[in-house]
Amino acid sequence: MKKTFELTHPKIKIPRMLDAIKFEIKKYVKRERRKALPEEATHWDFDCRFGVTEDEASEVQLSQLNKKMDEATAIGCTSFYVEILAKPVTRD
Repeated sequence: MKKTFELTHPKIKIPRMLDAIKFEIKKYVKRERRKALPEEATHWDFDCRFGVTEDEASEVQLSQLNKKMDEATAIGCTSFYVEILAKPVTRD
């Protein structure tokens, strides 16, 4: 998932838009985890990036995405970029 989310809408307030975005991300992660793993892999891991724009995006942990989204809305951002890429991981 590589997407710029807009928080402005004529009828929907920002907190509700933020909740919808968080739900969409959670749904995407659950869908990716259900996919079949390659034979050598043990689980899925996610490479995540977050920023106000795609160019300014920096790497973050999946568990920190909600916190970063809350911080972005607290400082008044009207949009932000989220990138989540799934990768299979093997444990030794």
